[in-house]
Amino acid sequence: MRTFSKPIAIAETIKVGGEQPVLFAGPCAVESLDICLEIGTTVRDLAAKYGFQYVFKASFDKANRTSSGSFRGIGMDRSLEVLQKVGKELGVPLVTDIHESRQAAEVAEVVDVLQIPAFLCRQTDLLLAAGETGKAVKIKRGQFMAPEDMAFAVDKVKSTGNERAFLTERGFVLGYHNLVVDMRALPIMRQFAPVIFDITHSVQQPGGLGGSSGGQREMAPYLARAAAATGVDGFFIETHPEPEKALSDGPNMIPLHRMDDFLEMLKASWELGRKFLDFEVQ
Repeated sequence: MRTFSKPIAIAETIKVGGEQPVLFAGPCAVESLDICLEIGTTVRDLAAKYGFQYVFKASFDKANRTSSGSFRGIGMDRSLEVLQKVGKELGVPLVTDIHESRQAAEVAEVVDVLQIPAFLCRQTDLLLAAGETGKAVKIKRGQFMAPEDMAFAVDKVKSTGNERAFLTERGFVLGYHNLVVDMRALPIMRQFAPVIFDITHSVQQPGGLGGSSGGQREMAPYLARAAAATGVDGFFIETHPEPEKALSDGPNMIPLHRMDDFLEMLKASWELGRKFLDFEVQ
């Protein structure tokens, strides 16, 4: 199958779709500066050890929580201040989600990549606002979207003159509280943009615990290896030193102390996938 035309630069030294996989990783939400620095420092060093380009990830607002009583964040201003400090202290690029068009310009002053949540991937005004910032735009495939239809989301960003749009796969809804990853979606979407595989949200069970989401982290290694073997351009992982105490999405997070082994496994699988990337049966 054909692939996208060229890699996308998201920072001075980082390209999505190049010769090295990109790792977007961090806690689900900005909980505190200390937690973010602990996670970011550990993952940054492990990423360098295994040959991943690293981008620190944390959400400044969890606007899509199951219950209105769930933790959403510490506030936009405080969260952006934390992200800015993390990026400066660790010397790494940053990615965070935006949920409303009015947030795009302000958030773009701090981060290098704007992430469009899966459930908002059809929101035209949001995609246009993100594209108009000139920053790289990472669009998650909606759980309700056919993979080939994500080309239109990419085109919306590119219509602003911003060519730096790429995609993320996180599974589609199959019955209540279950997500399933169709591995065919990865090469299909990779025809028109680089593709990142979201490992931990793919094992999420939205609303599975009643007022909050559950998850099956034990399935993460299987999906990670399978996606790596298809030749994706990078990975998205949420991690925490104590997932059971994380303020959001703990059940699907990879424990921080397991990230060393996890990344070693992931890189080996990715290299194998790249070796046979151009194999066809036609």
